[in-house]
Amino acid sequence: MTTSFPAMFVANGKPETRFRFIRTLGPRVTDMADVVDPRLQTRATECFGVRYPIVQTGMGWVAGPSLVAGTANGGGLGILASATMTFDEMVAAIDEVHALTDQPFGVNLRTDALDIEARVDHLIRAEVRVASFAQAPRPDMVAKLKEAGLVVMPTVGARRHAEKVAEWGVDVVLCQGAEGGGHTGTVPTSLLLPQVLDAVDIPVIAAGGFHDGRGLAAALAWGADGIAMGTRFLLTSDSPVPDSIKQAYLATPVTGTVVSQAIDGAPQRVIRTELVDRLERRGLLSLPTAALNALRFRKLTGTSFSALLREGLAMKKNQDLSWSQLAMAANAPMLTKASMVDGNLEVGILPTGQCVGVVDDLPSCADLIQRIVDEAVARLDAVRG
Repeated sequence: MTTSFPAMFVANGKPETRFRFIRTLGPRVTDMADVVDPRLQTRATECFGVRYPIVQTGMGWVAGPSLVAGTANGGGLGILASATMTFDEMVAAIDEVHALTDQPFGVNLRTDALDIEARVDHLIRAEVRVASFAQAPRPDMVAKLKEAGLVVMPTVGARRHAEKVAEWGVDVVLCQGAEGGGHTGTVPTSLLLPQVLDAVDIPVIAAGGFHDGRGLAAALAWGADGIAMGTRFLLTSDSPVPDSIKQAYLATPVTGTVVSQAIDGAPQRVIRTELVDRLERRGLLSLPTAALNALRFRKLTGTSFSALLREGLAMKKNQDLSWSQLAMAANAPMLTKASMVDGNLEVGILPTGQCVGVVDDLPSCADLIQRIVDEAVARLDAVRG
């Protein structure tokens, strides 16, 4: 069947409302809002247009169409990871998500991408609901996306960053504490989240260490509008990560992660492996050492020299990295691909949050979300007494 809902456009300088028609496979989230516990209806669920205040983060090589659609159909906000995709791959992936779900979803963008303007334009054309950024988007980019009706949500790791992007008019901030996976800061979620909540009056999504309903209840009690999870969604049956890699995650204890700068020059939380230990021992003390490491990994991961050079020059243009950091940083995405796509533990890195040590199963996204919701409601009921 077909349904419609209003969307705001600007024509000849004047706003007008048109109706976007979509094919609906089942009842829309708004039709089911009356069956959701009102304590789980937050500014974030209203802003995103989703049923539950649960966000699946845009993990490179992991957050593809199947994971995003699985999250969206389960009532959360799925975010497609486009930073590791070419423009054409991103276009195809967005089309695939639209084919798999009629629910809102987001796309994560890298602000320093050489074709960022074209990507922003396509998100607008494709009527994506949320534009997510790991780095702060430019003020003009924020204005363009908001004018087109998209929700803009950057990730922040410090109070001052939240204040800065809020001044630029972003709609939501995703606040990630040190417990989070991949590139992360040093301030724990328990200290960072209250700071950010005190600093801004827009919806705040808490990230870093969340994996269950108790965490959702705690985040709501803090004053957050929802939670975001990466590792927990990676460890689902909807995740495209090879089973052998998932088993490596499940076997990792809480103490089995490390924050390393030896991978690409920026602090990144990963599972501690022999490869990571080798990189830590060698470090990035000199350009020749870093270049040799990068070339060795280029050969093992199958990255062309031209692709490595192109990535490095793009990073040099947009980031404050030394040449030695750049040599490894340009190849770092391929180290993640080696594990997350190719299943190669020998040359792959495994970005992860600290919660990896308490995860022990691989449910579907829908089952995971429902479990979290049920547990959160039970915890809120228990607190209320």
